[in-house]
Formats: sequence, C-alpha cells, structure tokens
Amino acid sequence: MTLSMYQASVPVFIRMLNNLAAILEKAAAHCEARKIDPAALLSYRLYPDMFAFARQVQVATDHARNGAARLAGTEAPEMEKTEQSFAELIERVRRTVAYLEGLKPEQIDGSEDREITIRRGQTTNTYRGLDYLLNRTLPNFYFHVTTAYDILRHNGVELGKRDYLG
Repeated sequence: MTLSMYQASVPVFIRMLNNLAAILEKAAAHCEARKIDPAALLSYRLYPDMFAFARQVQVATDHARNGAARLAGTEAPEMEKTEQSFAELIERVRRTVAYLEGLKPEQIDGSEDREITIRRGQTTNTYRGLDYLLNRTLPNFYFHVTTAYDILRHNGVELGKRDYLG
C-alpha cells in the first residue's frame, strides 16, 4: 500500500481543522452558558512564554495552509492574525478548510523530493518535501491544535478525546 503526499497532508489538515472548528463552537457555547467573558479564554496561555489561545488557532491554520501550499509549489493566501472572537476564529478555520479543499492531489503528489526553502529573517532552511511534511509541518500543526485544545480543557470547557479526534 502506498500513501501519497496528498493523503498524508490535505485530508489530515481538513479533518483536524473541522474538529478544531467544532471545539471552538463548544468553547463559545461554554462562555455564553456560564457568562464568561470570551476574552478570558482567547487570551489565556499555558505559560507566559507560550502563545495565547487565539494565536494557537491562528498558527495551526497557518501551518496547514502554508504547508499544503509549499508542497503544491504555490503561494498560500495571506491571512492577517486579527481575530478577537470565537466566531472570527471559526471563520478563519473555515476559510483555511475551503482553501485546502481547492487543492488537487496532483498538485501535491510527487512532492516528496521538491525543495522547499523557508526564510525567516536572517535564517534560511531548505527541506525535501517529505521531510518538510513529516518533520516540520505536521508536528507544528498538531502541536498548536493540541495546545489550543489543552487551554480550553484546562479552563473547564467540556471536551474529550472524541472532540479532538472527531
């Protein structure tokens, strides 16, 4: 059995992002039912040097969108990080899913050896497509989705493993 680069990336991102959108909906309902200011959760961080909840969601969508685009050899649509409500974060997740749904397998399949170069300030890193997906994009994506889940769970939102896994 062969697993394609497309199968290992886009459907995985879409599934987890749809789960994340459902988790965000539960968090919004939690705040409304308990009369909690949503800003308390949106700005919550597990530790002072970690991103706040809203940023965790933003970065998760960035990794999915940019990762898939790089594997496809295209540019991902830019998204400003301005969301300040659960509704805006849900919309960001849905826009990311819509972008991913527009990618075709033939754009990504065969990208195992595609050279992917990322420049951040003075630093440049170059990866083979397969290494980029398995050792950078997927781990970062899961880290930020999991951290967002953990922040909500820690703050009493009634979530379980099924919410995370879908």
